[in-house]
Order: sequence, then C-alpha cells, then structure tokens
Amino acid sequence: MHRRAFLALPAAGLLASCGSTSKIRLALNWKPDPQFGGFYAAPFQEAKLDVEILPGGAGTPTVQMIGAGSAEFGVVSADELVVARSMGNDVVALFAVFQDSPQGIMVHAERGLMAIEEVFEEGTVALQKGLPYARLLEKQFRFDHVKIVPSPGGDITAFLADPLFAQQCFIMSEPLQAKRAGAKVTVFPVADVGYNPYTTVLATSGKYLKDNAATVESIVAAVRSGWRAYLANPKPTNDKMHQMNPSMDAATFTEVAEAQKPFIENEDTANAGLGSMTKERWKKLIGQLQGLGDIPAAIPADDCFRPV
Repeated sequence: MHRRAFLALPAAGLLASCGSTSKIRLALNWKPDPQFGGFYAAPFQEAKLDVEILPGGAGTPTVQMIGAGSAEFGVVSADELVVARSMGNDVVALFAVFQDSPQGIMVHAERGLMAIEEVFEEGTVALQKGLPYARLLEKQFRFDHVKIVPSPGGDITAFLADPLFAQQCFIMSEPLQAKRAGAKVTVFPVADVGYNPYTTVLATSGKYLKDNAATVESIVAAVRSGWRAYLANPKPTNDKMHQMNPSMDAATFTEVAEAQKPFIENEDTANAGLGSMTKERWKKLIGQLQGLGDIPAAIPADDCFRPV
C-alpha cells in the first residue's frame, strides 16, 4: 500500500509540462491496488473522457505534477495539498475517497494496550518522523520512554520478532500481513488523536478547473460512479488491477477492498455522497499544520476544495 513521503515543493519549474494533449492524465501516488479501485472502475469512456491513469510509486510527486501541468488530475492527501497551497501551488481537492485516515500504529495485542498514548511508554516505535502526524504524536505524548527508529515501510519482520516493537501502518496493509503470519495485533488509528486528513483525494489545478469546468464535473461524476460500482462489487476491477500489480495477490486484493469500506463510506457520505468534504475539516487541518509549523500562516479553507 501507499507509503506517502510528505513533500510539497513549489511547482514552478519542478517538472516540465508535457504540452497540450487531448488525453486527460490522472496520476496515482502508488501502484494499482484497492485504494484506487473506484478510479479504475470509473466509466470514463462512457462519459466520452479519454483518461489515462498513471500508476505511481514511492515519492511520486502528484501535487507538483498537477501544478506543473504534467498531469491534469492527481491523487494527493489533504495535508500535502494544504502545504502545497501555502507555497503557491494552486491545487484544489475535488473528491475525497478516504473520509477517515487509514494511518495507524500497530502493536502486539498481548501487550494489552488500551490507548494510543500507552504505545509511547516503553519499547521501540518505528515512525517516519517527518510526517505531520508523527510530529503531532511527539508533541502530544513525547518520546522520552521509547526508542524511535525509521519506518520499515511495509516490512513487518522486526515487528514479528519483537513483542515490544510497534510501527506505523496503513490499517488495511501491515495488520493484515501480521494476521496472516500468525500474529495478533491491536491498531490505534492516528485519527484517535484528532489528526484526520482526507486521503486518496482527487485534485486538479485551479487553472484547469477554471478553464475546463464541464470536464472536471464529468470526471468527478465518473469517479463517484466508479467508487459506487467498486464498493458494490470489487472483483472485476481487482482482477484488472492484479494484472497490473501482480505483487499483491488476489486474496489480498479481496481482503483489503473489504477492510477499507468503513473508511470510505460513513455517516457523512450517506448524507452528502461519496467523496464529500466539509469546510470544518479543512479548517481544522489547516490549524493543525500551522501549529506544527508546516505552513507559515493559515490559508482559506474554502480555497482548498471545490464541491462538484
């Protein structure tokens, strides 16, 4: 699953634009897997949209690609979008797949921990310290009583070998690996401490939105339709993605697709529709990032997203 590097450099000059083209490029920030299922299931052709989905990998700079014009659309996270906007990259969110952040801290269940703060009372914790939520955890709980080591990504070898080892995780990834390896785990969502940015967010540039409003509306409608279809029956799309990403086996595609549903559909989406976002959530996130020093000053929440 996607391991996001938190990076938001100014877009100008970073990536050269590929020039004008009738093809619409949608850049993903990881390999084809269930977190992108609705994009691959979207009926773009039926809507007469020539969309090319560009698979990504570790560190794929989708925010910068949007700003530089080398992709008309991209998948980003809400926090990196806020940082990018604060640095002059006019990137705008259109559709938030994950309403609740799937980031968490995984521990061995036999430790009997009941709250996320107990994770930082003893043992070793593997974290990517540059991420905003890692710094928020350090600010809130301090790391005086634990040893912090770099995140091993999706590798759970150290976790399996040490009952006092905890690590950051994508809730639909490492915990499932650990379960298949015979380990019992407890996962504490980072959202438990109030840091809950939208993730797997479809975004475009403000200029593209202004110049191509009808196309943007059609893209969002197709994506919403795709996610409805994928949530109802993921198998056809999983089969297609598995061909593109054979490193994830078919059983894992099925398991992850089911596990991620509560993060995509909730009370908010029942009322406002799949992919919906609120000004209040964006405003809170902006305040948190300002408090962490990631942005120099608050930016208008209304500028970060467009209901389409």
